[in-house]
Amino acid sequence: MTESVDFVKLTTDPLDLQEIVDLVKDNGAGAISTFSGTTRNTFNGKTVVQLDYEAYTPMAIKLLSSLIVTARSQWLITKAAIYHRLGTVPVGETSVIVAVSTVHREESFRAVEFLVNELKASVPIWKKEIYSDGSVWKENAESKRCCRS
Repeated sequence: MTESVDFVKLTTDPLDLQEIVDLVKDNGAGAISTFSGTTRNTFNGKTVVQLDYEAYTPMAIKLLSSLIVTARSQWLITKAAIYHRLGTVPVGETSVIVAVSTVHREESFRAVEFLVNELKASVPIWKKEIYSDGSVWKENAESKRCCRS
């Protein structure tokens, strides 16, 4: 049985950075790079109370896995993980973690940046910001790039 090298998960549970780093850790990899996206307490002068995430889960899982395949075609990735939280994510908690292990640091930096940017641009995960004075669904600015003239 071969060891899994790619990990993709959508969950309503809190995300644990160390757990995800442990998934991508490998004795042949000299670098592990991570990105953690957390709920901040303000946006454009408004007080943020929480974020609510929804997803088209089957397609999101498929696209996240596909993004890792694409990243592997560009960099020598040892292991990769993309975990995204769904449901309510209060201020200070993590909504997304991307982790990549590679032999050298430069590849892991670039792969993580690519995966985060492409996730925000193309994966059907939607964010609703809940403010102290109301709420609004947010569109990722990155997702608009495909349709600009």
